[in-house]
Amino acid sequence: MRSAQIRRTTRETDISLSLCLDGGEVGIQTGIGFFDHMLTALAVHANFGLTVSCQGDLAVDCHHTVEDTGIVLGQAFAQAVGDRSGIARYGSFFIPMDEALALCAVDISGRPYLVFDCDFSSGRIGEFDTQMAEEFFRAFAMNAGLTLHLKLLYGKNDHHKAEALFKALAHALAAAAAPTGGAVLSTKGML
Repeated sequence: MRSAQIRRTTRETDISLSLCLDGGEVGIQTGIGFFDHMLTALAVHANFGLTVSCQGDLAVDCHHTVEDTGIVLGQAFAQAVGDRSGIARYGSFFIPMDEALALCAVDISGRPYLVFDCDFSSGRIGEFDTQMAEEFFRAFAMNAGLTLHLKLLYGKNDHHKAEALFKALAHALAAAAAPTGGAVLSTKGML
C-alpha cells in the first residue's frame, strides 16, 4: 500500500500525519481554520487519505505550524511513492475558482524545486498568513522531492486564489502519482 505515517516533534510543533495515496479517511486539525480547509481540499481533490493532528505555537503566529506541516506532508509523500517506479511522474492541472484561475505542474523527480508565482492582496485569510502559502508549498516540495510550479494566472479574491492553488496541486499530484505498473519513467533508468 502506498502510504506513510510520520510523527515529528520539535519545540515549536508536534505533528502526527498519516497519508495514503490510494484514498481513505480525511481529518485535519492544525488550529488554523483556513489551513485545515486547504489541506482538506488537497486531500479530497487528490483522493488521498490524509489525517493531520498538529499542536503548534500559534501564540507566536502560524508560521511554524504551516511550514512544519508542509515538511511532514512532504516526507510522507516521499515515503509513499517510494523509489518512484510505476507512477506517471508528471502531472499538471488548471483550476478555476470563480474569478481566479491557477495552474500547477509537478514532476515527482527527486529534484526539489519550487516556482511560486502568486500575489495576494491581503495579509491574512482568517488566521492564515498569506505569506505562508509559498512557505507551505516550498516545505512540501523540498521534502517530497518534487519539482513544483504554481502560477496564479489571475484572480481578485484571496480565498479563491489560495483554494485554486491547493486544488490544482491536488489534481496534478493525483495524476503524477497515478500507478502505471512500469519502471521509473526516466531515460537514465533512475531518478
